[in-house]
Amino acid sequence: MSPTAPWWRSAVIYQVYIRSFADGNGDGVGDIAGIRSRLPYLKSLGVDAIWINPWYTSPMADHGYDVADFREIDPRFGTLADAERLIEEAHGHGIRVIPDIVPNHTSDQHAWFRAALAAGPGSAERERYVFRPGRGPDGSEPPNDWASCFGGPAWTRLPDGEWYLHLFAPEQPDLNWEHPEVREEFESILRFWFSRGVDGFRIDVAHGLVKHPELPDLPPRRDPDGGQPRQHVDHPHWDRDEVHEIYRSWRKVADEFPGDRSFVAEAWADTPERLAAYVRRDGLHTAFNFDFLMASWDPKDLRAVIDGSLGMLGAVGAPATWVLSNHDVMRHPSRYGRRTVRRWVANESYRPDGPLDLELGTRRARAAALLMLALPGGAYVYQGEELGLPEVEDLPESVLQDPTWERSGHTERGRDGCRVPIPWTGGGTAFGFSPDGATGEPWLPQPADWGGLSVAAQTGDTTSMLELYRAALRVRRDHPALGDGTMSWLDTPDGVLAFRREPGFVCVVNLSAEPCELPSHSALLLSSGPLGNGRLGPDQAVWLAV
Repeated sequence: MSPTAPWWRSAVIYQVYIRSFADGNGDGVGDIAGIRSRLPYLKSLGVDAIWINPWYTSPMADHGYDVADFREIDPRFGTLADAERLIEEAHGHGIRVIPDIVPNHTSDQHAWFRAALAAGPGSAERERYVFRPGRGPDGSEPPNDWASCFGGPAWTRLPDGEWYLHLFAPEQPDLNWEHPEVREEFESILRFWFSRGVDGFRIDVAHGLVKHPELPDLPPRRDPDGGQPRQHVDHPHWDRDEVHEIYRSWRKVADEFPGDRSFVAEAWADTPERLAAYVRRDGLHTAFNFDFLMASWDPKDLRAVIDGSLGMLGAVGAPATWVLSNHDVMRHPSRYGRRTVRRWVANESYRPDGPLDLELGTRRARAAALLMLALPGGAYVYQGEELGLPEVEDLPESVLQDPTWERSGHTERGRDGCRVPIPWTGGGTAFGFSPDGATGEPWLPQPADWGGLSVAAQTGDTTSMLELYRAALRVRRDHPALGDGTMSWLDTPDGVLAFRREPGFVCVVNLSAEPCELPSHSALLLSSGPLGNGRLGPDQAVWLAV
């Protein structure tokens, strides 16, 4: 990687789900004070930047993704001054800061939406959102058959008879991105935060802003696992070509500011070609690689995803990004802890196959971490994955808070299981998530045995997941072959993936059921587990100097 290349081409970015990272004031909910207190930990871990989930003023119908004011910090998390101090202190530790931006929708408590409700049908205020009359003789049927991602219809009817669109919860009305005031407002919001020192933005639902002007019904469903080819269809509200015009204007805003400000898109696309359209040279900088996250634990599937990602993104000059977990999906030790880990479908709940073998899942997670961090480009680490935290699959129904739980009629448990507050110490108040003596219980309960997975318990234990991540990030930072660049596959036995990066680096991952021989090498840089007689065991990975 060239030392003059932009930082975001190689960055390891740590996702802070703010509610669950660290509680600074003792109310049981994570906050900015908690993040500030853990900056030394993040520096010692070796990450380049932090992505912070929404911290804006919000009624919290969707835990911050329903934004009422994009220029203020929600009091649960702190103040605008606290955010400015965090940015300054993070920069002092050499860590960049990337907040979330939520452009597809606002809260129903946003000033614009409240004005739209007050103004009534046909008003200019309603033009900023997507209001329509209903179908049927009396307008009592929704304008079309679109469904909410959280379950149920994507339309809610008002007492005045009009319906408004919400692709998520009813408290999250969709904005009308054909309206010039919407575009101007978000460019202003970007400048507001760039001027306060943020280094970029993660764009929520980046593929969903533009809707077909005629709001047609949904096309027939396609099943990627049913033998149908993966190809783009003219979807009425996902991944429409017109969205790229918006991001070209955002790129110009970012380029007004010094320091390689960047965007990363949460864009679900059918193919690598569709994803690459978001990161052309005049568009966004990077995009999440959900194909990699969704891949099965299978060498052919993983290699196909890696080749497809590098090929299509490289063709437009963009780096790949790699991610194993985030706040919307089952944590990967629990995904990988099933004997059959199948590919799963975008925008759908992941239902694991078979009973959980957490020992297997953890072993695979260690190998997957070395694979991810050795690939060309950047990587994302979701808080707690460096501790090997599993999904909390047995949360009592009484504590579930994800809107999916209610919207699905209690048939989908939602995403709470990957959002449980992380453990910092083996004991104390909430395993150190909250300060000693705090009176507030964690907003989601932690498993009683999580003390053994805490930062304190794993620090200094060379066999722990935490020390594996620390070592891997240290090697990645120091080795000239790692970060952005190229790779070449090596010939291997069935079930084994191996690739070389120059100068002098090889990664080997054994996804088979049998041990395998290592390639000729001069030194073992790192291993995901102990080697047996110099051979790499099943579900293990190594980094070699060659």
